[in-house]
Amino acid sequence: MASRRHVIADDLRTQISSGRFKAGERLPSEAQLAARYAVSTPTLRNALALLQGEGVVEKVHGRGNFVRHPIRRITYFGGGHTPDAKTATDAALRMSVRTTHLPARGDLTALLRVSVSSPLTEFLCISHAGKSPHSLARIYVPRDLAPADDPNGYTSCKEVWARLVELRPPLAEVQERVNARFPTPREAATLRISSALPVLAVTRVATDATGRVVEAARLVLPSDRADALFTHHTMSGDRRTEG
Repeated sequence: MASRRHVIADDLRTQISSGRFKAGERLPSEAQLAARYAVSTPTLRNALALLQGEGVVEKVHGRGNFVRHPIRRITYFGGGHTPDAKTATDAALRMSVRTTHLPARGDLTALLRVSVSSPLTEFLCISHAGKSPHSLARIYVPRDLAPADDPNGYTSCKEVWARLVELRPPLAEVQERVNARFPTPREAATLRISSALPVLAVTRVATDATGRVVEAARLVLPSDRADALFTHHTMSGDRRTEG
């Protein structure tokens, strides 16, 4: 027998798919829904968490639960010296970029192989589909390899990477570590996703010929909207394998 939370989630999902609740519309309050289904608030929230994990419903802090617009999927292309994430409707995604100068601390010291308090620059890139956050990336570079602050700011992660390519030495090696995990509370809040929705986490570390880390990036891609594609060329150069 299906649990009460699954019955409620199924009913709400049916109402959403039938158009009873439309994309962008706010659902009744949790108290109203709990009374309607004659369940406790925790049970109702568990039902909503199922829909949030599926990407059907989005909870906006202080405002309530909203029916999500269809989520645009992006594909992260790895294996290159410059990462890329594309969707068939790139123009529909907008980007916000925030630049912060900070000293190396915590795990950043090991990630960039620098001593504590070494000057770094962080670029926080968040893509948005409409008003909803879509994915995020944090790019770290040694301060001496960071471009001068642009008074007009950056409009995309691609623009940031293009400027970094101009300033850094040629890359000798790029390592990418990919793992699936649950988001941190900070990531879940930034991306407005359920803490139960797995994310695809990509950590890139790029080094030059001397072995110096000249760029490190952490990308967080919610699993309901992202795929990863890695293309590797064989030694003969006439065949490709994808994974």
